[in-house]
Amino acid sequence: MVGSKVGHYKIVDLLGSGGMSEVYLAEDSQLNRSVALKFLSAFLCIDENFRVRFMREARTAAGLAHPNIVTIYEVGRHKDRPFISMEYIHGESLRTRSDKQALTLEEALELTLQISDGLIEAHRRGVVHRDIKPSNVLIDDNGRVKLIDFGVAAVIGTDFMLERGLKMGTVGYMSPEQIQGKTVDKRSDLFSLGIVLYEMIASKPPFTARSQLATIQATLKVDPAPLSDYRPDIPNAIQRILTRALQKDAEKRYQAIEDFRSDLRHALVVIQRSQAGPSNRQLRHQPSIAIMSFVNQGIDKEQDYLCDGIAEEITNSLTKVRGLNVVSWSVASAFRGSQIGLRDIGRRLNVDTMLEGTVQKSENRLRISVRLNDINSGFQLWSERYDRQIEDIFEIQDEIAESVVQALRVVLTDNERRAIEKVYTTHLEAYDYYLRGRQFFHQARKKSLEYARQMFNRAIHADPNYALAYAGLADCCSFLVHWYGVIESDNIDQADNASLKALELDPELPEAHASRGLALWQMARNEEADKEFETAIRLDPKHYDARYYYGRACFQQGRLSEAVYWFEEACKIRDDYEARYFAAQTYSALSRKDQAEVAYRQSIKAVEKHLELNPDDARAVTMGAVSLCRTGDRKRGLEWAERALAIDVEDAGIIYNVACLFSLEGQKDRALESLEKALAAGFANREWLDKDPDLDPIRKEPKFQSLLEQYRPDSSTPQGD
Repeated sequence: MVGSKVGHYKIVDLLGSGGMSEVYLAEDSQLNRSVALKFLSAFLCIDENFRVRFMREARTAAGLAHPNIVTIYEVGRHKDRPFISMEYIHGESLRTRSDKQALTLEEALELTLQISDGLIEAHRRGVVHRDIKPSNVLIDDNGRVKLIDFGVAAVIGTDFMLERGLKMGTVGYMSPEQIQGKTVDKRSDLFSLGIVLYEMIASKPPFTARSQLATIQATLKVDPAPLSDYRPDIPNAIQRILTRALQKDAEKRYQAIEDFRSDLRHALVVIQRSQAGPSNRQLRHQPSIAIMSFVNQGIDKEQDYLCDGIAEEITNSLTKVRGLNVVSWSVASAFRGSQIGLRDIGRRLNVDTMLEGTVQKSENRLRISVRLNDINSGFQLWSERYDRQIEDIFEIQDEIAESVVQALRVVLTDNERRAIEKVYTTHLEAYDYYLRGRQFFHQARKKSLEYARQMFNRAIHADPNYALAYAGLADCCSFLVHWYGVIESDNIDQADNASLKALELDPELPEAHASRGLALWQMARNEEADKEFETAIRLDPKHYDARYYYGRACFQQGRLSEAVYWFEEACKIRDDYEARYFAAQTYSALSRKDQAEVAYRQSIKAVEKHLELNPDDARAVTMGAVSLCRTGDRKRGLEWAERALAIDVEDAGIIYNVACLFSLEGQKDRALESLEKALAAGFANREWLDKDPDLDPIRKEPKFQSLLEQYRPDSSTPQGD
C-alpha cells in the first residue's frame, strides 16, 4: 500500500505488521501532519457484522482522551478494510528502549506509573486493553508514555477470537484467565503490567521458557524467580508489590490499578528519599503539579481575590518551566472550596503533586503557609511559612516557585530562572487592582468583564508601565465586542491601544502578543493577527489562549483545516471544553463525520467534567446541548438547552446560541421565541443574523423577517458561541 492514497491520507511507509493488523506511516493532506494508519488484517474483515461491530467499538476506544493513551483521530474504511487513524509518536517502543540498554530501577518505576495512569483512565471508561506488552508501550521524545492498540485486540472481543481459534493476547504477557479463555477484566491488565515491570527490572520476563507451550504452562503453574536473583539491590517493597500483582488467582491480586499505582509510587518516593546527596537520576517522565486556590484565613472575606491571585501568579511562573507539567489555573481553580479529597482531585487532574496553602492578611502583615504534597503516597514533600510585610509579596511568590522546582528536582535554565524571578510591577496598589481584575475576568460574563476592565484601568493608573494590566484591559475590551457586541466606550479602540501599549512595554511578553492577536482579529486584520498568535506560541510553547484564539480566528475566516489543527493543539495544552467543542464543530464543517462524532463525544466529557465544579456555567451547558444533539441524544440535548436558558435569562449570546440549536433541531417556535429574547437582550449583529446557516431552517418564517425589521442594530462584529 506504500505510495497509495486512502482518502486524504497518503501512505508513506510500512511501520510494522502482525497477525491482526498492519500499521503504516501516512501524511494527512488536510492537516499537514504525520499519522499512523492501522488496517485490520484482511482475513478478519470477511464478516460484515464484524466490520460493523469493529467500527462501533473502535469509536468507543477513540473516546479515550488521556496524555498516556495514543490519540485516535478517525475510524474509517478503505476497500472494505476498517482502519484507524491515530497520533504518530516520534520516539521508540519500550521494547526498543529495553533492548538497547538496561533500565535503572527508578526509570522502570516511572514508566510503569505512566502506563498505570493510562490504564486507570481506560478502565474508568470500561475498556480493558488485553494486550499490555513492551511493544504496545511507546515513549515519545519527551519521555511520555503512550499506550497503543486499544483499537484492535481490545475491541474485537474474546468470543470472536475463540470462535476462530485465535489467541487473545501475547504469550508470555497473558494472564492465566486469558490463557484459559475465561472472561477477563481490569485485573488481567494488571497481571500483564506486572510482567512488564518485572521484565524492566530483571531484563527478562518472569515466565519465559523454551517453547510457547512451556511458557503458557509456566504462567499457569510456576511462581516467578525472586527479583533479587537478578538485582540484589531491589527493595523488599518492590518484590512484595510484584508478588501481589502476579498472583495466579485474580481475586488475590490488586483489585484496581489505582491501588497498585499508589503502592508503587510510595515505594519510589522511599527510594528517592533514601538516596544521599543530590539526585543523580535522569528522569524521562516530567513531574506534574497543580496549584490549588489558597484558603483565606483572614477576617476580611473580600480578600479571597488575593488568595486566588497568589496561586495564579505561582501557576504562571511555573508554567514557564519546560521540565514541569503544570495544570492551568482555570482548571485547578474550579476545585476551589470542593469537598473532594486531595488525592481524588490529583487523579482527576492527572498530576503527581499538588501545592496548597493559606493566606492571612492583617493590615500590612502577610502570613502565607504552603505545602507541597505527593498525591500518590500522601507524603508532604515540602512546606514553609512566610511572615512578612505585604510589600514582600512578590519576593514570597518567587521563593515559593523556586522551592517547588527544587523539591521536584527540576533543573532550571538561566532563561527559566529569570522568567520565574521577573516582577511585572512593584506597585502594590496596581498589583491589588490587577488581581481583582483577573478574578472577575475569569467569570467571563458581561458584567464581570466590565468590572474587570475597570480594575485593569485602575491598575494602569497606579502603574502606567504595567504591561500585564494593559494586556488584561485589551482582552476585556475584545471579549466585550466579540461575545456581547458592546461597542460603546470605543472598545475596539481600547483593545487596539492597550494591546499595542503592552507590546511596547514588554515585547517578549507572550500574553501581550496573544492580546494583540485577539484585538487584531476583532479589527479583521487577520494576517497581522496570525503573526501575533504565532509569536505568542513561540515565546511560550505552553500558551493555551494563543492556540485557542488562533483556532477561532481561522474558523471564522473559513480556514477550517488550520482551525481544527489549532483547536487540537490547544487541547494538548489543556483539555478544555471550549477547544473540544470547536474542534468538533470544525470537523463537522469539514464533512469529516467520524472525526466530528468522536470530537463531539470528547466535548461532552469535557463539558460534564467542567460542570461538575461549575454547574451554573450557561455557556458550557449550551455547548454540551449542541454536542449531545450531534451525537444522537436529542432529548437530553434539548433539555440542556432549556437548562442554559434557566441559568442565565439575560445573556444575549447564550440565548442566541440556544435559538440556533432549536432552529437546527426543528423547534421553530422555540427558536423564534429565543431569537426574539436574544435581540431584546442586546444581540447586535445584523450581518451575523443574515449569514448564520444555523438560522436557515427558520429564515423564511414571517416572524423571522418581522424580528429583523424590528431590531436594526449597527454592530458588524461577530457574536455567538
